[in-house]
Amino acid sequence: MKTVGIIAEYNPFHNGHAYQIRRAKELTGADCCVVAMSGDFVQRGAPAVFDKYTRARMALSSGADLVLEIPPLFAAGSAEDFAACGVALLDRLGVVDALCFGSECGQIEPMMDIAKILCEEPEAYRKTLTDGLKNGLSFPQARQNALEAYLADADCFPKEKDSEAGDLSALLSSPNNILGIEYCKALLRRESRMEPVTILRRGSGYHDTHFQEKRSALSTDSAAPAEPFSDAPAYPSAAAIREILKKRSGQNDGGIRPYFTALSESVPAPVLTLIRDAYPLTPEDFSAILAQQLLALQLADRPLTDFYDVPENLAARIGKRTLEFAGFSDRCSALKTKQYTYTRVSRALTHIMLGMTAQDAGARKAHDYISYVRVLGFRREGKPLLAAIQKAAPLPLITRTADAASILDEISLAEFRRDLYCSHIYQAVLAAKSGRRIANEYTTGLREFF
Repeated sequence: MKTVGIIAEYNPFHNGHAYQIRRAKELTGADCCVVAMSGDFVQRGAPAVFDKYTRARMALSSGADLVLEIPPLFAAGSAEDFAACGVALLDRLGVVDALCFGSECGQIEPMMDIAKILCEEPEAYRKTLTDGLKNGLSFPQARQNALEAYLADADCFPKEKDSEAGDLSALLSSPNNILGIEYCKALLRRESRMEPVTILRRGSGYHDTHFQEKRSALSTDSAAPAEPFSDAPAYPSAAAIREILKKRSGQNDGGIRPYFTALSESVPAPVLTLIRDAYPLTPEDFSAILAQQLLALQLADRPLTDFYDVPENLAARIGKRTLEFAGFSDRCSALKTKQYTYTRVSRALTHIMLGMTAQDAGARKAHDYISYVRVLGFRREGKPLLAAIQKAAPLPLITRTADAASILDEISLAEFRRDLYCSHIYQAVLAAKSGRRIANEYTTGLREFF
């Protein structure tokens, strides 16, 4: 049984994701697809628009065979930590043969070349990176500048501009390329047996929030620019879909109903049904919880630098604005600088809000990121894959929350309970906003779908 893995957020799931799953199986000859998915909080430092179980069902209804959860500590981390944790999770299952991801580049070779440089960190590269950071550049911009300078001096990268793979600046600045390079870097560092496979992403940009009907194609033809596939879906970006979902308020679907026709052309039919029944959340829904946490930390005189990825100068900026009772997004906008992007600030605030500490992150990284495997759902066809993982993986497999205490050691159980805490925060906010009775992590049972 051959298996392909995908690392994803599905925030939310759309036609492009369904196409990737189908195409990944075709390209690798895989019988099964296992997805390592963010839970209730995602990599841009925000709550997921829909809860993790709803998003897992979306994936399972559209071709995925098994969905596993990336622990929230790293799901809401930097691109490097998100990729490293996702790769560690799939790699340690012992059954995944290939890792498939989308990219604007569409070619593995240039991304692997850059990943090797990032792994080796030559002295010239490190010096330029350090200089950029000292001059106040954000880490992504400083790293891009350092790579461009190093590759120009080394004369080891194609200079042609007739494709995105040959355009170094585009390769280093496009969001899916950046994440793809991080996947490649994680694979190299682990000396993983998983083969990297990329699919060219075309159509709406990753950050495009305009909802338009666009033809888009995903291709892996590395010899020439991609031509649209006849079955390539029309879809907007996930960001554009989230903008539409913000229009839903209270328990009245009137704000979103006019968009269901357009959504029906952009998401698979089973996903549209799930969207109709689900209730979306936004960062603003967590504004009060964030404010309360900041106030409690101020009262306790606890340093904000205790928390994951919150450096001293950013901690000082956050502390000075504790009593500015703005919404979540307004706080991020007020705190961002040339050095700290909106997303970086949002992640820092999310780590503080959820009690994610630097000590916790260091301990988990020291133990290879993953101490257990959390199953969010599976298809009937995925049962053999689940059985193979139970046999091959050196990690405990959690299918029922109540079983964790009996199968995890003391350290892993403490990590698991911290992960449950994050989901329970999400569920509490969802219950308050929707007025619905929401299942918690102990009453939500593992389900077999489709």
